[in-house]
Amino acid sequence: MINGSTVQECDATAAGQCYKSPVQNKNMTQENKQLIVYTDGSSRGNPGPGGYGVILMWGDKRKELSAGYRLTTNNRMELLAVITALEALKKNDIPIMVFTDSQYVVNTVEKKWLDGWVRTDFKGGKKNKDLWMRYYHLSRQLNIRFKWVRGHADNAFNNRCDELATAAADGTNLLVDTGYELEQKRIS
Repeated sequence: MINGSTVQECDATAAGQCYKSPVQNKNMTQENKQLIVYTDGSSRGNPGPGGYGVILMWGDKRKELSAGYRLTTNNRMELLAVITALEALKKNDIPIMVFTDSQYVVNTVEKKWLDGWVRTDFKGGKKNKDLWMRYYHLSRQLNIRFKWVRGHADNAFNNRCDELATAAADGTNLLVDTGYELEQKRIS
């Protein structure tokens, strides 16, 4: 179900401990499985260099994704993490549970704020229209639910996504967040 998935014995490690995915039950049938996604975004300076981290879990398969950008915001990276996870899917007929520490993302989707923003063409200065529209079009064909998790707490998967996001933000050869830089008129 996930592009390029690899089988892992541990779904996440922290402080030398192995954590298993909540979907490790080998008796699950294909019909009642769901894709588990953890995401996190990071920005140094906000705006500043940023990155995202994603973990996709399907049964005993796991894939990690991350990328860094030279100039962006934390909210953009939180949202881009979700978008990247959804764009990595090969099928769109499975239930998806996204765990994120971004109340911005969870509230915008779960409280249906995005529907109102789309109807009003993002009037009132709503930010990140380019990313929200990208998410909106992806979400129309998917069965997605969101669950907020406390960041920097005891959730090994969220903490791993944070590690991926911050390492990407601190990396070299950072990508250009064209949407943000065009909005800020900083494309060079």
